[in-house]
Amino acid sequence: MIANLRLALVLGFMFPLTLLLMPVQFLAIKLNLGLARNIPVFWHRLMTRMMGLKIASHGEMSRNRPLMLVANHISWCDILILGSLGDVCFIAKNEVSTTPFAGLLAKLQRSVFVVREEKRKSGEQAREVTQRLINGDTIVLFAEGTTGDGNRLLPFKSSLFGAAQYALEAQEIDRVHIQPVSIAYTRFHGIRMGRRQRARASWPGDIELAPHAKEFMKASAWDVDVCFGEPIVFDENTRRRVVAKQVEHEVRGMFKKSNYDR
Repeated sequence: MIANLRLALVLGFMFPLTLLLMPVQFLAIKLNLGLARNIPVFWHRLMTRMMGLKIASHGEMSRNRPLMLVANHISWCDILILGSLGDVCFIAKNEVSTTPFAGLLAKLQRSVFVVREEKRKSGEQAREVTQRLINGDTIVLFAEGTTGDGNRLLPFKSSLFGAAQYALEAQEIDRVHIQPVSIAYTRFHGIRMGRRQRARASWPGDIELAPHAKEFMKASAWDVDVCFGEPIVFDENTRRRVVAKQVEHEVRGMFKKSNYDR
């Protein structure tokens, strides 16, 4: 009963507000207004609070630019969490853009959609990421390429770091700052979660978004650790595979500390 009431309150408040902000955000993007950066942060912060998420941030987002945040990926909720901590844009699979409602939200978040299977489009997509970096946008990359189970990290795909490598070809950029970020769901209603409970927060790709989001919001009261590591300079001398391994090592260490040492 309480869970259903909580869900009704979240949807009853956030859905009308979202519909109200959508045309404002659309115009802000079209007119290239600074408001286009601020509205998503406001919306994400409000949404995470309404959902009962308690976010503990360790370290801070780097002020160096151009900046790419490279994080592990557990749930659709990761986007709300990182979006609440600062003005960021996400690199997302093209399938997200066609998802009902969520795809529209992703577009209004100014996400960059990529089609990994079509190499002929990779140059165009990389150029869009490069332009975003030149404009000072912070780009978020989920380097596992999919969502994990909340208990372990999947290997980071070095190919996804190609966007940073491509950006170096622009005259305006001679280096990209890569910052490792760890996301861990650690407590449920104040009680530290074990392996089975952490998996409950995860969103495997073969589960539909709407049912999972419904159950996640009904549960409420999740504690989340977000850890920011030290930025790594990616320049013309950097080897993509090496930096991918280095970032993965840093994220894995922070992730383990959040789950087992705090």
